[in-house]
Formats: sequence, C-alpha cells, structure tokens
Amino acid sequence: MPHTIRDIAAALGAEAAGDLDLTVTGAAEPAAAGPDALALAMDPRYADGIAKGRARAAMVWPGADWQGMGLQAAIFAPRGRLAMAGLTRLMDPGPDIAPGVHAMAIVHPSAVVGAGAAIGPFVTIGAGVVLGAGARIASHVSIAEGARIGADALILQGARIGARVTIGDRFICQPGAVIGADGFSFVTPEKSGVEEIRETLGTREGIKDQSWTRIYSLGAVTIGDDVEIGANVCIDRGTIRDTTIGSGTKLDNLVHIGHNVQVGRDCLLCGQVGIAGSARIGDRVVMGGQCGVNDNIFVGNDVIAGGATKIFTNAPAGRVLLGYPAVKMETHVEMQKALRRLPRLASRVAALEKGVPFAPEAE
Repeated sequence: MPHTIRDIAAALGAEAAGDLDLTVTGAAEPAAAGPDALALAMDPRYADGIAKGRARAAMVWPGADWQGMGLQAAIFAPRGRLAMAGLTRLMDPGPDIAPGVHAMAIVHPSAVVGAGAAIGPFVTIGAGVVLGAGARIASHVSIAEGARIGADALILQGARIGARVTIGDRFICQPGAVIGADGFSFVTPEKSGVEEIRETLGTREGIKDQSWTRIYSLGAVTIGDDVEIGANVCIDRGTIRDTTIGSGTKLDNLVHIGHNVQVGRDCLLCGQVGIAGSARIGDRVVMGGQCGVNDNIFVGNDVIAGGATKIFTNAPAGRVLLGYPAVKMETHVEMQKALRRLPRLASRVAALEKGVPFAPEAE
C-alpha cells in the first residue's frame, strides 16, 4: 500500500520537507533503496548510502542536507529508533487471518468469542474460554479450558495457551510459545542431594539412591496488558498461586519463566533468559541474552544485567550487573582487566622465584 511523505510524517509526528505528495511503498537501507522506497538514513554515517541507491525520499537526521543528497523529499527523525517504531507499525500489514471463525476451527459451544474476532484453521478453543473483541488467532493455536484473553490479541501459529490462563488486552504472542505448562517441581521422600549441597555448599556425607515425586501445578498464569511474548517462549503455571507477568513487559524468543515467578511491569527479557521458580523480578528490569536468575531471589526495580549474567543472590534496585556470578559492572570490568594481566604477573613471579632460595617448611 503506498504512503505519501505527508501521511508518514503526520503518523510519526515528525517534520518533513520537499515533495510531500511523493509516495513510497516500503522502506529500505539507503544503498538498496529503489525509487519507491523510503531510505532510512537517520544518522550521518548512512549518508553515503543515499548516493548508491535510487531513493527519491529518505528519513534523515535533523539538519541533514537532503537536497544535496539528491532527494526530492525528506522526513526528519530526531530519535531514529523511535521513528522506526512508528514507521514499521504503519507499514506492517500484519498476518493474513480472515475475519470470522474458519470452518476448520473447533470452538467449544461454551466459549465466548468477542466481536470482530478472526480465528484461523485448525484452531481449538476449549470450554469456558473468553476471547476479547478484535482478537486474531492464527492457524494451529490451541487455547485450553477456562482461559481468558483480552481485546485485540494477536496469537500466531502454533502457540499453546494453557488452562485457566488470564491475559490482558493487546497481547502479542509469536509462533510456538507455550503459556501455562506444568511447573518443573519434584521432591524426594528423604533429603535429596540437592538439599544437602545447598546446606553444606559442596560437602556430601554420602550418596544414596533417590527418586523424584511430582508436585502438581494447581495455579495458572496471569499476564497484564500490552505484553509481547517471543517465539518458543515457555511460561510455567504456578504451583498454588499464579505465575505473573506485568503489563508492558516484553519477552524475546526462547525465554523460560519458571513456576511461581513474578515479573514486574515494562521489563525487557532478551533471548534465552531463564528465571528459576519463585524468583521475583521488579519493574523495568532489563536482562541481556542468556541471563539466568536463581530461584527464590529478588531482582529489584530498574536493574540492568548484561548478556550471560548469572544472578544468584538478591539484586538491589537500580544496580547494573555483569558476569558469572553477577557483580557490579564496574567491578566486573576491573576483574577482567586483572585477569588479562595474570599471565604477565605469573611470569614476573616465576622470575622472582629463581632468585629466592628454596626454604622448606619446618616440621
């Protein structure tokens, strides 16, 4: 669908100049942009690419000499990535899901489907499900009994929503996610090796046979408004109380949230983050890829953890963490500097030892 420069600028709340009636049908990197594409050059580093492409219009930084670049029109973006958010939303056609309920979908007679919903083929919706107005459900999704999903949800191919899960409005779920599977919770009749190690921090009196008894999951999962779930995310239901995800939180692909975990509002958890059972995560927490959080600990509001950080103990609010185990980022940097100096230090110690006579310890 073509968009005029005028309409794009208005949608973004941005200033524009030149031929505002010029139309584009998509966006592209500057060097690859054709005459019908809006070139994205929101930083002076990308200006050279304009000359390599054939774009007639571009999104550029404030003050850019767009006419000197040979453009017919320009949109000015003071904050490039924020402008990208608005532009991509405007140009994304979304999934092609026909309105209404597909003939090959199975909807339980007791389910309530809101007005304007679109349900694709091979979808199964269980007893007592409540689906909000304007929801779009792609093919092969299953929504188990008693689940409640708010308005304007988008649930993509192959996602699985478990029994009694409650989800707010404007939910987005990528393919393959599983929300509401049983928690991973087992116990041994006698004290297990894991319990012993937790108490002694490594000492074992003896190794005995042990077997695991399942603890069933009676809770569910509660998710707030405006939450986004990535592909193949797994969120376990709680043992007694619900596992919870706060409004505005975004989970990247392959994130795992264990049973009873509480995640606050507006958090950002990147790919392969794992949070063990009963951990509590505050609001606005950011975790880079492959971060891990121990069970039964608290991560305070506004904590930022760099990629692959492993958090084993409570983290105070506002702390910036890095490393394994997690320490303050500045401490981690100093530790790494010292680690790089170790080979040279070892050589100096060896040289010094050559000049010192060996004195055996007295018995």
